[in-house]
Amino acid sequence: MQSLANYDEFSRKEWENFHGEYKKQAITDGELRKIKSLDDEISIDDVRSVYAPIRHLLHIYLKNYRKLTKLKNEFLNNKTRKVPFVIGVSGSVAVGKSTTARLLKIMLERSYPQYKVAQMTTDGFLYPSKILKERHLMDKKGFPETYDMSKLLDFLGEVKTRGGKIRYPLYSHNIYDIIPGKYEELDNPDILIVEGINVLQLPQNEQIYVSDFFDFSIYIDAEVNDIEEWFLNRFETLLDLARNDPNSYYYQFTQIPETEAMEMAKNVWNTINYPNLRDYIKPTMNRADLILHKSEDHQIDKIYLRKY
Repeated sequence: MQSLANYDEFSRKEWENFHGEYKKQAITDGELRKIKSLDDEISIDDVRSVYAPIRHLLHIYLKNYRKLTKLKNEFLNNKTRKVPFVIGVSGSVAVGKSTTARLLKIMLERSYPQYKVAQMTTDGFLYPSKILKERHLMDKKGFPETYDMSKLLDFLGEVKTRGGKIRYPLYSHNIYDIIPGKYEELDNPDILIVEGINVLQLPQNEQIYVSDFFDFSIYIDAEVNDIEEWFLNRFETLLDLARNDPNSYYYQFTQIPETEAMEMAKNVWNTINYPNLRDYIKPTMNRADLILHKSEDHQIDKIYLRKY
């Protein structure tokens, strides 16, 4: 693990003492099953021991953010305008970013029923496969150059400054591509959770980090060997789900021997996902306010909170 000198380290046992008021987090096992990503694991104990303290910490940040926003508007003699509190969630492919983002959304909605909480992924800002093929980048999908980062930065700028209804492209993991003519829409949320492998990176030829728009950021970490195993397990699950779905991108891999398909998945990890993690994702970890480290059974065993 790279240097974490500017973080305080806590064990799971130490961290669970920081949860504050827990009564509002009535998350059920059924809800956890619905929100967890493929082959990810999460439990009620995770909610109580790890995520309840995170929710409490976010309450502190949110409270001070709203106060600062109000005072800044008063200083500038500006009309008070709602500016979303933006949370970034980053980490490798298959590490459980989406599960964390969805869980935080539910917990924040229950803690703040008066607020509108939205969640999105940066996958919609990948270039369409047609463009990636033209630029010979299909075998680098997920690398910084495969995202339209200017569009993502413009989008986040509008979220922070314009408000109102703002559209962004919709990506489908089933077809492994942007869906032409389809969009998701944000409608002036109070809290926005942005999840993606690239959310802490400095875009090429840009002077602004995506994380410059964040008011709190989380990086989910794990040992490389564990992430590789989770990636391969997820691929195997996707194959099972695609066997009777010719429209699925993964259906083509069900038409070859499973051993061959899994060897191909290992090659994807070794030539694409691991180099991307090593060179572009992991180096951004120290930009996060909070780092959650997972053990091989997906359980968060260490928590790192930025000191300054």
